Amino acid sequence: MLTARNVLIGGLLLRAGMLLYGLWQDANMTVKYTDIDYNVFTDAARFVWEGGSPYQRSTYRYTPLLAWILTPNVWLHPTFGKWLFVACDCVVGALIARIIQERGMSDQKSAAYSALWLLNPQVATISTRGSAESVVCAAVMAAFYAFQRKQIVLGSMIFGLAVHLKIYPVVYALPLLVVLDGAALDARSVTPPARPKSHSSNIGCHLKGLVNAHRICFFVVSAGVFFLLSTAMYCMYGREFVHETYLYHVARKDHRHNYSMWFLPIYLTFRSPASVVMGLLSFLPQAIVVAVLGFVYGRDLYFAAFVQTFAFVAYNKVCTAQYFMWYVCFLPVIWPYNSQRLVAKGLILLGVWFGSQALYLQQAYRLEFLGENTFAQLWTAGLAIFVANNWILQQIITTQKTVPLFGTSSHQTSQLSAKKVR
Repeated sequence: MLTARNVLIGGLLLRAGMLLYGLWQDANMTVKYTDIDYNVFTDAARFVWEGGSPYQRSTYRYTPLLAWILTPNVWLHPTFGKWLFVACDCVVGALIARIIQERGMSDQKSAAYSALWLLNPQVATISTRGSAESVVCAAVMAAFYAFQRKQIVLGSMIFGLAVHLKIYPVVYALPLLVVLDGAALDARSVTPPARPKSHSSNIGCHLKGLVNAHRICFFVVSAGVFFLLSTAMYCMYGREFVHETYLYHVARKDHRHNYSMWFLPIYLTFRSPASVVMGLLSFLPQAIVVAVLGFVYGRDLYFAAFVQTFAFVAYNKVCTAQYFMWYVCFLPVIWPYNSQRLVAKGLILLGVWFGSQALYLQQAYRLEFLGENTFAQLWTAGLAIFVANNWILQQIITTQKTVPLFGTSSHQTSQLSAKKVR
C-alpha cells in the first residue's frame, strides 16, 4: 500500500544502497563516486578537531558550524557526514508529506508527491556523494512548516539558522514578510466596520498595517539568531570567516565551465577590469526577477520560494547540479495545484529540463575527456539551458493555482485539489 511511511522507508533504502555502492566505486574505480567537496568537509573537520581553523583547508567556503558538525568524520567514521546528509534528505521527505497532509490531502496523495523527492535518483545521488545541500533544505523546510503551523518564533529561529548555513535562503525573507500579515495570520481576528477616514489617515493605517507584531518578531528573532551565530564564528575565526562564508559567494567568479550562461563571458574577462561589469550585469536581472516573484506570489509561501529559487539558480553566474536541490524540495508541495501535473504535460517539462542539460553535458564530455575545444558549444548549450528554464518557469507560473499559506482551510484546499483533478 502506498503510504508516506513506506515511501520514506523506500527513500532511505535507496540512499543506503547508493551510499554503499559509492564505497565500492571509490575503492575499485578510477572515477570516484564521492564528491570532492566531501573531502574538503572532512579535511576542514579534521583541522577543527585538532584545534585549528577550517579555513586552513583551501576551498572550504562554508560556515565553521558545518565543520564542527562533521567532526565525527574524523573520530567515528569517514562516512558519518554522508549518513547525516541522507538523514536530512529523509527529514525533507517527511516534512513534505506532513505539509501536504496538513493542506488537506490524503496520506496516499502525500506519499505520491513526497516520492518526487524521496525516490528521486538525482536527489539521492547528490546527498550520497557527500553534498551538504540537504542540510540547508531540511532547515528551510522545517522553518516553513513551523510558519505554516503559526509557530512564528520557532520558524524565525530555524530560518536564521538556515541563512547562517548558506546565504541564499535570505531571498525568502520577502515572501515571509508578505505572508506574515496580521489579519490573515490571526484566523480569529474580526475586522470592525469601516469608518470614513481622511486621505492622510488611510495612508497612516496602511503604513501601520505593514508593521505588525508577527513581522517584527520574524525580523528580530531570525536576524538575532543569524547575527548571534555569525558573531560567535567571527570571534573565533575573524575576517576569514566573513570572507569565505559570505563575501566569497557574493563576489564569486568561477572561470570553470558550468551550467550558467555567464561562464564564458566570465572566463574571457576573468583577470580584466571588465569582470566587475560582468558581475554586475549578471547580478541585476537576477536580483530584480527574484524580488518581483517573491513579492507577487508571497502569500503562497511554498510557490513563491519555488519560483524565486528556480529563477535564482537559472540567472546565477554559477550553476551546478547541487543547486537544483534548492528548488526541487518545494516541487512536491506546489505540484498538486498545477494544471500541468498530468503525466504527459509534466513529462514534456521534465524532458526539456533534462534535454537541455544533456546537450550541455555532451559538450562538457568532449572538452574534459576528448580534449576538444568546445567552449563556444558549451556557451551555446548554457544559453539553451537558460532559455529552457525560463520557458519552464513561465509554463509553471501560468498554470499554477496559488494557495495562501494562511486564510485557506484544509477543507477548502481539499476541495480545490478535487476540482483540479476533474
